[in-house]
Amino acid sequence: MNILLIYPETPFTFWSFRGALRFISKKSSEPPLGLLTVAAMLPKNWDIKLIDMNVTPLTDQDIQRADYVFLTGMNIHKNSFKKVLRRCNELGTKVVAGGPMITTDYQEFLGVDHFILNEAEETLPLFLNDLKEGSAKPLYSSDTFPDIRKTPAPRWELLDIKKYASMSIQYSRGCPYDCEFCSIALLNGRRPRVKGASQFINELELLFNQGWRGSVFIVDDNFIGQKNTLKKELLPALIEWSEQHQFPFSFATEASINLAQDEQLLRQMVSAGFDHTFIGIETPNNESLAECGKKQNLKHDLLSSVKKLHKAGLRVSGGFIIGFDNDSNDIFEQQIQFIQKSGIVTAMVGLLNAPVGSSLFKRLKKEKRLLQGPTGDNMDGSINFIPKMNYPELMAGYKKVLETIYAQKEYYERVKLFIQEYTLPLKKADQLSLGNLRAFFKSIWIMGFRESGKRYYWKLFFYSLFHYPKKFGVAITMAVYGFHFRQVVQML
Repeated sequence: MNILLIYPETPFTFWSFRGALRFISKKSSEPPLGLLTVAAMLPKNWDIKLIDMNVTPLTDQDIQRADYVFLTGMNIHKNSFKKVLRRCNELGTKVVAGGPMITTDYQEFLGVDHFILNEAEETLPLFLNDLKEGSAKPLYSSDTFPDIRKTPAPRWELLDIKKYASMSIQYSRGCPYDCEFCSIALLNGRRPRVKGASQFINELELLFNQGWRGSVFIVDDNFIGQKNTLKKELLPALIEWSEQHQFPFSFATEASINLAQDEQLLRQMVSAGFDHTFIGIETPNNESLAECGKKQNLKHDLLSSVKKLHKAGLRVSGGFIIGFDNDSNDIFEQQIQFIQKSGIVTAMVGLLNAPVGSSLFKRLKKEKRLLQGPTGDNMDGSINFIPKMNYPELMAGYKKVLETIYAQKEYYERVKLFIQEYTLPLKKADQLSLGNLRAFFKSIWIMGFRESGKRYYWKLFFYSLFHYPKKFGVAITMAVYGFHFRQVVQML
């Protein structure tokens, strides 16, 4: 069979980093890891082609050539997903759809021939077997969480890796916590399942052999969900592999704030090549943290934990939420002050939304406050329920937060604080390449000459160059991120 795997187009959002990608001449920040993994589960004799619409245009000929289109996506891809689906219907090509958006809300999508819900390791083989027998059903689902130690390695060879800023890989699924606004427990369970250390290292080796060098994002729901296994098995093996290969990758991931309290784990991660982690800070308001069940954040001083991670060599990107029932009118200034004092440069501040199937979704539906499903865009100013705070005040305050923290003065002050407190890992020496050099000169031209407020760029430029020369590359990278973030805020 001829199979076409399609990943929909990601709009210009906070996490798309499109405004920053132009500096390094890349098309997309990360590849469609789910489709690459699904490709490895399909019969070996099938002809498989991948089109990531973020890097390659989708033609009618591509669709017509395929016997089946395999289509996936997240909530942020809904509009593009539906357009692709309609094109396939018009051209008469059958569609197989799966992924997190489809699993939680498949009833919304007309024109799909076969729904593959939940995790593909469980449901895709059932479909493939029925397809072989000529009796494929419209829907396949499972309430079993599969053993991902049996998951095949992604088919990296289907990618044009030069078009991506980073690669993605997975170690675990699931999270031990159950925050009210999160759908991870529904999708992947509260008992984290991990891959074997040798399995994970083999995937890295395959990626290395494809010629990739640079950033690798470990896409886990919570990388430290099984801390003992991580410290005893994976990280020692990863440290050894990274040392043997002279640290070809720098790793980023998602973790919970209690990482800062485990010095052994933190030390091992930095030794293995980690230099960045996303953490859900959510809010400095303890009442709101208790409301959403974020117990792990209530146990630790959030500000000192962030600074400890920076000092250890892990740059923190933070997720922040406004719109909890317990948020009062001073929450906007609280968020601004916390973000500025923390030195968190990449601060994603969104309004609270209730993902379909989450505990929050169910509670709000029971309270008759639910409006519709979320858009998936963390920073488009949308909210899918009736908040307790006066809505105009909520929107005005939210806009003030974004316009303040991403104003050039405040943003560059935050970068300066981060540079002061961040410990650059010894293996993270700036590597001069032709691509880095082009990005550097683009930053000078665009932010140093063309953009208004250019004086803030030059202040950071010379401050980091003279006081922290080894971190100069990090400072310029953060400046480039800021250019993208300002474009996001302007779109509100």
